[in-house]
Amino acid sequence: MTQSPIVLTGGGKRIGLALAQHFIDQQQPLIISYRSYYPAIAQLEQAGVTCLYADFSTDQGIVDFATAVMAITPVLRAVIHNASDWQAEGSAQTLGSTLDKMMQIHVKVPYLLNHQLAPLLSQSGLAGGDIIHLTDYVAERGSDKHIAYAASKAALDNMTRSFARKLAPAVKVNAIAPAMIMFNEHDDAVYRHQALDKSLMKIEPGPGEIISLVEYLLNSRYVTGRTHGVDGGRPLR
Repeated sequence: MTQSPIVLTGGGKRIGLALAQHFIDQQQPLIISYRSYYPAIAQLEQAGVTCLYADFSTDQGIVDFATAVMAITPVLRAVIHNASDWQAEGSAQTLGSTLDKMMQIHVKVPYLLNHQLAPLLSQSGLAGGDIIHLTDYVAERGSDKHIAYAASKAALDNMTRSFARKLAPAVKVNAIAPAMIMFNEHDDAVYRHQALDKSLMKIEPGPGEIISLVEYLLNSRYVTGRTHGVDGGRPLR
């Protein structure tokens, strides 16, 4: 690899897939994690992306993924934490299981991977590496239906500042906090109208907004320890 690769967790669908396709277009070497083998994974592999199966539900699965990455490359350009889950209270799982699951994927995974992969990110000198956490608008606002989810994203938001302090000046660490970026195919017209009405801009912006911000953060040599909202002015409603 002539360029240092970027690690992207959860690159098989939605925003993660859009980011992966963008990096392919930029001829940026890329390593992604996936847990479910979506059809898009085969397409990414054909395009030259290194796709690694990862079971982040266990600590050993996190360590195994980091070990696999370190076996591929001694240097990383960036780690983008996109892997996520969205589980409400009152589902089939107990409240304790819901909290454990949200904290595992949104807190422990980036916590352990950042520690293990930091030496690879630090190889390129001043501001040569990046960590980007994908958090959520609800990390600041809270959520009465997704309390554990919101709490875990808030913890990830806080870790952004802690890792920025720890890894500077070699590695910049930032967070992106989206609200509604793109609908699912099964979302009906009523839900879409209600979701759009929650922001000032009242549009479905699409993943291009996240891609543009990721590129800005990667190109910056000075921005670190900050959370960047992509929410259409929703906090002002």
